[in-house]
Amino acid sequence: MWDFIVERREAIAFNTYQHALLVAEAVLLATLIGVALAIVVTRVPRLSTLAGLISAIGLTLPSFALIGLLLPVASIGPTTALIAVTFYAVLPILRNAVTGLQGVDPTLLESARGMGLSELAVLWRVRLPLAWPVIHAGIRTSTQMSMGVAAIAAYALGPGLGAYIYTGLTQIGGVNAVRYAVVGTVGIVVVALLADLFLLLMGRLTISRGIRA
Repeated sequence: MWDFIVERREAIAFNTYQHALLVAEAVLLATLIGVALAIVVTRVPRLSTLAGLISAIGLTLPSFALIGLLLPVASIGPTTALIAVTFYAVLPILRNAVTGLQGVDPTLLESARGMGLSELAVLWRVRLPLAWPVIHAGIRTSTQMSMGVAAIAAYALGPGLGAYIYTGLTQIGGVNAVRYAVVGTVGIVVVALLADLFLLLMGRLTISRGIRA
């Protein structure tokens, strides 16, 4: 196994980087989309139930099915992988963002308005900071889930470590089949742990001690 890794160390390092980059891009896009949608939902309470329903249905949709639906539109390649990973990444962030924004004490919002803050200032300086711990938890969940979805996206020739897993599966019985699968799986686990550690540290820096869980 060690010789297998050493011989392919540059390719493994590159695919690890590609996997991490794909997830990072997807989660960043998902955060922007999810928080923006959550703000709209909290402004129009009737959409809250619909947002929860869409999130629940989306999470039950198999990754392979979504990729199959995307292939005729986005074709095979990184674009399809990014769309698929972003789609799943949005769901937990949207759900947590709605919960966090709706959970802000209305008294605090009224006090902020009484101080002369505009609705935009109230959102930016009061609602989002107070909802951030819940949103941050959704981002952590989304990141971990996206690691696995990114591996499945290799089916559409998406970048990352999923290619090693598929190579191992297609070479079952071969000399290196298990090695490919192990490298891909362990690599994804390591990247996921490092990403979660990074987000944990980010939370320590961005969440006020007064509201930190």
